[in-house]
Amino acid sequence: MLYSELSAAAQAAYAGLDNAAKEAETRRSIADVPGGFVSKLVKGRVYWYYQRKDPGGAPQQFFVGPDDTATQTLMQRHTASQPQEARAALQRLTRSALALGCADIPIKHGRVIGRLLEHGFFKAGGILVGTHAFLAYQNMLGVLWGAGAFTLDLDFAHAGRKLTLAIASNVRVDTTSAIESLEMGFVPVVSKTTFKKADEPDFDLDFLTTVGRTGDQPVYIPALNLTLQPLKFMELSLEDPLRTTLLVRANPLVVNVPQPERFALHKLIVHGERSTSQRTKANKDVTQAACLLDYLLENDADLLCERWNDVMSRGPGWRQRLQQGWTALVKAFPSQNFDDRLQAALTNSSP
Repeated sequence: MLYSELSAAAQAAYAGLDNAAKEAETRRSIADVPGGFVSKLVKGRVYWYYQRKDPGGAPQQFFVGPDDTATQTLMQRHTASQPQEARAALQRLTRSALALGCADIPIKHGRVIGRLLEHGFFKAGGILVGTHAFLAYQNMLGVLWGAGAFTLDLDFAHAGRKLTLAIASNVRVDTTSAIESLEMGFVPVVSKTTFKKADEPDFDLDFLTTVGRTGDQPVYIPALNLTLQPLKFMELSLEDPLRTTLLVRANPLVVNVPQPERFALHKLIVHGERSTSQRTKANKDVTQAACLLDYLLENDADLLCERWNDVMSRGPGWRQRLQQGWTALVKAFPSQNFDDRLQAALTNSSP
């Protein structure tokens, strides 16, 4: 296997922390703010938001979560305050989870993600993608990856104007000012879709979106004060994202990430889009996809098959690239018997 399972104690510790961190983030978002909860039906699913008015009188909506037991509990308890004791308890939960073997991310990366979180980037529909999403899946799925976890840059995405996502709202965020406030030396490149550090040339902040009418030309989003780089097939990762908690020392960070099965198949699709100069990233795409697919075929094959069939139905371009990525995966990991396992899963999932 390309992953190892966390202990039952570690999984339980993370589950408790994840619930507590999401509840704390929701309470922090709406504490002492007049307003109320409203629901929306998006693509057949019900999602809840906390709605209030900004100082100018315009309505604002903060994403709370899907209509499930956890979200209902959050809404029932939203009036409770979060005193210093509660924050200290959250830190203790984080330390316990780490001590039991849960995975964390580098402190400097957590500092950037945390600042964007504080400024509302994720409430405004921002999504953490790339390797840090791959890292986030470890605690969420209760595993540790055997490969593919090395990274130096940070990748973020937003659906821009093309997709209607459940978490989209009219919250305005000055993302550029948030990055500048870090005082870490990040400077935007000419396209303004990437921020670089002169003293750490490999530590980039990249901001991505889906391809629209302007093709691959950078797109400026006024509500984010940010320019995004469109990438082909990016919509697969950005549809129906989920919330999860990253661990940075004693500081849990609640962020949006792609669904794991979408992330895995997207990695296969973009593998063939990489140029020759990006072979290292292309290889990492395949490795991360392999780790996730190894887990999903073992633990959630029906969900993976549903997404596989969805991608194959999107047209010849999607099918061709997915098959190309799959061929590279099978060649790179011959001992995992991916072909036989996928075919068995697809056969068993057929109506």
